[in-house]
Amino acid sequence: MTAKKPKRIPSFRRHKASGQGLVELNGQRIYLGRFDLPETQQRYHRLIAEWLANGRQLPIDPEDITIAELCAQFWRHAEAHYRKPSGEHTTTLDHYRQALRPLKELYGSTSAAHFGPRALKTVRQRMVDVGWARTHINRQVSRLRSVFKWGVAQELVPASVHHALSALTGLQAGRTPARETEPVRPVAEAHIKAVKPHVSRQVAAMIDVQRLTGMRPGEVVIMRGCDLNTVGRVWTYSPAIHKAQHHGHERTIYIGPRAQAMLREFLKPNLSAYLFSPAEAEAERHKEEHRHRKTPMSCGNVPGSNRKQHPAHQPGERYSVGSFRRSIERACNAAFPPPDTIRNEQDSKVKRAKLAEWRQAHRWTPHRLRHNAATFLRREYGIDLAQTILGHRLGSTITEVYAEANVAKAIDVMGKVG
Repeated sequence: MTAKKPKRIPSFRRHKASGQGLVELNGQRIYLGRFDLPETQQRYHRLIAEWLANGRQLPIDPEDITIAELCAQFWRHAEAHYRKPSGEHTTTLDHYRQALRPLKELYGSTSAAHFGPRALKTVRQRMVDVGWARTHINRQVSRLRSVFKWGVAQELVPASVHHALSALTGLQAGRTPARETEPVRPVAEAHIKAVKPHVSRQVAAMIDVQRLTGMRPGEVVIMRGCDLNTVGRVWTYSPAIHKAQHHGHERTIYIGPRAQAMLREFLKPNLSAYLFSPAEAEAERHKEEHRHRKTPMSCGNVPGSNRKQHPAHQPGERYSVGSFRRSIERACNAAFPPPDTIRNEQDSKVKRAKLAEWRQAHRWTPHRLRHNAATFLRREYGIDLAQTILGHRLGSTITEVYAEANVAKAIDVMGKVG
């Protein structure tokens, strides 16, 4: 596969009729002065540098740029910036997409230089009206402020605009009509136990490993042998990708004997292979179905004969956070079927509402398993050790030094409980 050729930089040209030097950028012809003067060459190189730094776009007068144009330029920046080392976009990009939607709908044609706190408050009210939760609204409004902050850095928006937007305080609990959310709580042990028979061996192991170590769902799904240090009584796991990686932070997860016993059956000769594979889980499921086959082999379908040669969706080599969550949701539905009073409800609207309420009470997500570990560790060993084991960073130098001193204690704790 041949590498892509770099995009051509517009050349410095001479206008024959006037003798001036010119360059054509974004379809616009720009005259720079007499072609043979050194300062004309300097103007050309300076203009090209500014054009490249601005994403191959000509600088726009802050008085002329609209909210829609600001959002479009920020989006080009966000698509390039919010990426994991693998090149995959982070979830932050989706949050910005959602936050920008009401802003563009209400003020797309408005001058960005004239956007103020009252307009931002109107956008926030739209978020309240569509039913977003209060804490989510505050985060999304903060992201909109960061869009204008980026615009100030690019000299697209006057600095006074971002300064003015900072004056709008966040929505406070109990003082706003915005919807409040329940705090994230640990999963009941009975609910975890009920779900396990309805998930694959791989998903069951990920659930237990998460409970014992307190790692995030995104960290358990990407576990590989090459990321594990199996020397000593307590193993350590350094994820290839983690939440604070772009800040230059390291992440070390401590794995005690109980979690080690679960992981050993998934270790592979190929150290770069993911420990938990949906493809392996699917193969095991087919094998188990075949073992319980009641139709004689001389009748019915021969194993493998009724499968599509090119299915639209094939199980991958590793779980994503989404597929891990969906596996648990399906298991929750199987473990906790709605009662007959809900299934036999005649009014479809009432039925949907009752079904949603039932599922909310009987479904849980893998993120809550981290809270199980956090609650236990904080109760038994104190908040400082819990923070060290869970990888929380408070940003204080004193805290960092203190957390480093707790590492030895954390390893000792995980040797007992992990």
